[in-house]
Amino acid sequence: MTRIINSIEDAKALEGQEVGLSDWTIIDQNRIDQFAEATSDYQWIHVDTERAARELPNGKTIAHGYLTLSLIPALTGDFVEVPNLARAINFGVNKVRFYTPVPAGARVRARATVLQARRRAGALLLTSEVRIEIDGERKPACVAETLGMYFFRE
Repeated sequence: MTRIINSIEDAKALEGQEVGLSDWTIIDQNRIDQFAEATSDYQWIHVDTERAARELPNGKTIAHGYLTLSLIPALTGDFVEVPNLARAINFGVNKVRFYTPVPAGARVRARATVLQARRRAGALLLTSEVRIEIDGERKPACVAETLGMYFFRE
């Protein structure tokens, strides 16, 4: 269910509430390889499937932590709707932790909770906790405290 935010007060009413759970997304080796190419991060644990089969505990490569983190905007993009939105920007991340590696072929999804809604520079500063969950795993892959700025049309 998409949450509608028309004002800072609407966002404040969501503090402490889970605002969304995304569909599952598969993190396949092709996506991992494309991320390696885009970032020039070719560490073998990500891209060398033969070595991973021999040396990693589950025999599979694992996604880059930053790949997992970078999925947050796409996975959470429809959690809130701001009908009178002029523009939105990623303002940053306060805290990020990578708890469980994401093996190639795994399914992940995002779960988000609004932590705080405040006025800043004439906009809404929304602080959320986003958990990236792995299908079948108890611990999340990643937990990030994200900051988004939402500027309303006048």
